[in-house]
Amino acid sequence: MTDQTPDQATEFMSALIADAPRFKVEINAATATLLSDYYAVMTVWNPRLHLVAPCTASEFAVRHVIESLAALPHIPPDSHVIDIGSGGGLPIIPCLVARPDITATLFESSPKKTVFLREALRRVNRYHSASVVAERFERAKPPAGAGVVTCRALDRFGKMFDEIVAWSPPDSTLLLFGGYALREQLERAALDYTPMHLPDSAQRFLFVVRRD
Repeated sequence: MTDQTPDQATEFMSALIADAPRFKVEINAATATLLSDYYAVMTVWNPRLHLVAPCTASEFAVRHVIESLAALPHIPPDSHVIDIGSGGGLPIIPCLVARPDITATLFESSPKKTVFLREALRRVNRYHSASVVAERFERAKPPAGAGVVTCRALDRFGKMFDEIVAWSPPDSTLLLFGGYALREQLERAALDYTPMHLPDSAQRFLFVVRRD
């Protein structure tokens, strides 16, 4: 049973289709339907687990889903992606939905949130494309063959920045969402990165970091 109303479903889908081009994101009909299913399961679990801040259906579509999909041009075909601090599944679940060629390992230390992640993956038919690890990333070895690391929660986990960089596989690409504080950390670490400004925000970026 879902708490999503028909009006919310319509609002989400309308925003998804209307706003994706501003982010240079392409969404076909099949992908849009699965992303709507993801939003539906999020509306059920979010009041209990506080996965994302309360927002309207259109805000969730733009601020969370489409923004996550902005990472796709930086994920090579057939990549295995490590997502750190997965929480509500952002950015990795929208990316898995839009790109069936990629696989992922999701690290999430909260047992309750890992239950949500597995349910969300099942609902969008990506359960067999991803594994959910219920522990802190630094307590495990990076999965073999992983070439991309994503994290959308570094504004909260700023103190973990050095650990994430050191732990990430050699020659991997880090796709990190954050603001000016994260940019300062990248500068201090003298890392090779490219900032990609995200529409609708003066302070939000996707940082494409090369871990050489």
